Amino acid sequence: MKNYLIPNGYWLAIILLCAFAKPMGKRKLMADKTASTVTYAAKHPMHNWEGVSRDVNCAMIYNDDTRQPESIAVSIKVASFDSDNNNRDSHAIEVLDGLTYPNVTFSCSDIKANESGTLTAKGNLTFHGITKPVTVQVTRKESAGKMTMSGEFPVMLSDYKIERPSLMGMKTEDGIMLRFNVVFAL
Repeated sequence: MKNYLIPNGYWLAIILLCAFAKPMGKRKLMADKTASTVTYAAKHPMHNWEGVSRDVNCAMIYNDDTRQPESIAVSIKVASFDSDNNNRDSHAIEVLDGLTYPNVTFSCSDIKANESGTLTAKGNLTFHGITKPVTVQVTRKESAGKMTMSGEFPVMLSDYKIERPSLMGMKTEDGIMLRFNVVFAL
């Protein structure tokens, strides 16, 4: 039987490679629900208002090698939005057919980093049972082991066959603005 010897320099190289190798590959990250929000802003001739959901279910596939998100999926219950007016929130669930279509979802697997440091996410928004392609500009910030992704994009209610609510014979504007602020622990 032959005895194979590995020189000490090779052992040192193997130990150093193992000790300092960073984790590679992809990970599934879940958003921190205590720090993440999605807000809609609506306008009526008599007043403007916002509704906020703090019940944001969001998962991301994060590539440790490129340090970039590769895909993301978001789901928010229509009933989770709070506009500080229970009557308005109840009416919103009715107008949005919240019992038939309880969730608003966004899914995306086309995320590109821009030279400015922002991300362009092309995906699908499903709202009121209708799915439409949307492109979202995302600001990404990293600090203290956390990544925050934020941005906004307009949604036209008529594109999703939603009848605009009315108050005193006047309808809300067709366009609402969706804003998001989603936080992940890296």
